Amino acid sequence: MTTNQSLKPLTVAVNALGHLEIGGCDTVALAKKFGTPLYVLDRYTIESICREYKNAFKSYPKIRMMYASKALCTIATSQLIAKEDFGFDVVSGGELFTVHKAGVDMSRVLFNGNNKSFDELSLAIDLNTGRISVDNFTELEMLNEIALSKNKIVKILLRITPGIECHTHEYIQTGHLDSKFGFDLTQIDEAVELILKKYKHLELMGLHAHIGSQIFETKIYSDEVEILVKEIARLREKFVLNLDEINLGGGLGVKYTKTDKPPSVDEIADVIITALNTAIQKYQIVPPVVYIEPGRSIISTSGVTLYTIGGQKQVPNSTKYVAIDGGMADNPRPSMYSAEYSAVVANKANSEENLQTVTIAGRFCESGDILIKNIQLPNPEKGDILCVFNTGAYNFSMSSNYNRVQKSCMVLVNNSQSDIIVYRETFEDLISRDVILDGLI
Repeated sequence: MTTNQSLKPLTVAVNALGHLEIGGCDTVALAKKFGTPLYVLDRYTIESICREYKNAFKSYPKIRMMYASKALCTIATSQLIAKEDFGFDVVSGGELFTVHKAGVDMSRVLFNGNNKSFDELSLAIDLNTGRISVDNFTELEMLNEIALSKNKIVKILLRITPGIECHTHEYIQTGHLDSKFGFDLTQIDEAVELILKKYKHLELMGLHAHIGSQIFETKIYSDEVEILVKEIARLREKFVLNLDEINLGGGLGVKYTKTDKPPSVDEIADVIITALNTAIQKYQIVPPVVYIEPGRSIISTSGVTLYTIGGQKQVPNSTKYVAIDGGMADNPRPSMYSAEYSAVVANKANSEENLQTVTIAGRFCESGDILIKNIQLPNPEKGDILCVFNTGAYNFSMSSNYNRVQKSCMVLVNNSQSDIIVYRETFEDLISRDVILDGLI
């Protein structure tokens, strides 16, 4: 079993008080010290999955590991993951600036995304970003103009849609034919001709694809490798163009509930490396540099969110609602994707007494602000601490100030020590960008 197949951080334990511990820290004490809602990340779990990825792919020497920052991007997490010898896939100027401020080697950063702005592309060039994954014809032209104005040659990949359907939620499928992302396979030749004949400040290094997220299948990775290697060989024959980089994206799933059964990192690595070796021999190409871009599977399992339980409502002959002090603003995924989560009462971590089937309701003014439906918990009471597992990915990064609620604090735990890596917002923070106009009151 690899880390992405674990429901909880690897350091989870129950102490003598019956409280849940993570990284040697009592979660009830963490909630008291830092307040709730509270994002908690376990350093050991992050380091473990990074090392599992590197070990799983070590038989293919030209693998480059890239963390997909959109899952969670802070200065501290960027520093921690860079220390594990990962590069970074970023999708905005904000993520680009964050990894730069974290001291990341910018030659190991790839700038991805389907509608990059002029200013973002300019920043990427100024920061000497290693690769820019170009998504469309408009961006090709704009990027060349910016590079020309700066008298620089920019190394690029072409983002393509390989036409692979993965059986995941439709909102997180990105590799099928009808997609907002990338060049269609029928558009590649036109893009290549423009680069070779017109856009002289762009240097095409290879192809980039991404087939989805929260993927539980394995064969689709083999299909993706076949398509990309075949395309590299075809471009070599047609344009005498020797591309030597392939970016396969990421997308490996994680275990949110007991019924989830994602493949292990080792299984995915075996499928990809076998497919690579077969395709390289079949199409007689030089073994390319291959980028792998895990995001969710790197950060998700390491994270939990702590909430304080508040009021309750028993609908006659129906649902019992248990309210928490967070919800859709700090975790929008249940509302957006009908995502499911697992949880325990952190101060009753061993208890099996008086189990009740309840629905966890958020505090925000939306009927759809429901975090978990029909979960069994031991007699949840006001003041109890609820710990929701596997919230490291796409919780903080998608959080909002809906209802003018402050964004939550984040701490990193390790060896019984806890350190704030993102401060909780204050009311003053909330209004700090507002403008007061004279004469309105």
